[in-house]
Amino acid sequence: MELNRPAPDFELCDINGHTRRLSDYRGRIVIINFWSAECPHSERTDRLMLACLAQWGADVVMLPVAANRSESAQTITETANSRHLPTVLVDTEHIVADLYEAQTTPHVFVVDRDGILRYRGAVDDVTFRQRTARRFYLEEVVEALRAGRRVELTEMPVFGCAIVQEV
Repeated sequence: MELNRPAPDFELCDINGHTRRLSDYRGRIVIINFWSAECPHSERTDRLMLACLAQWGADVVMLPVAANRSESAQTITETANSRHLPTVLVDTEHIVADLYEAQTTPHVFVVDRDGILRYRGAVDDVTFRQRTARRFYLEEVVEALRAGRRVELTEMPVFGCAIVQEV
């Protein structure tokens, strides 16, 4: 996975059984968000990202990817609905998580309108020692892309819950 190179395309089914491909969203900015129904950090960042998505409109799409083997389809669906997520893709075999080398939930990857990977890492600067966000990395990256500017911030260490690959 190299930054500033084409993001690997993938195909996953969403919680409603519809097949989604990354390449279907070419022409829009895509946030691939490795996500968990059970991780409090995913829950916190879902609220932040949904607020931003409302402001950004149709120019930006978020693809949450549920990659925890320990989460049932029912749990994923119920949580997605309660958090008002428009869709969640299911990757319980870790194919896309492994392809993108995702480590935690949340772990975001931002792909520009041309399909180029421009950012990977944390949503914001929250850590164990800093419980309140002071800097929202994801917003900085997306705003730069929306404005046609070069993305200065390309990678930040992730913080969250480990992706569960074995039960």
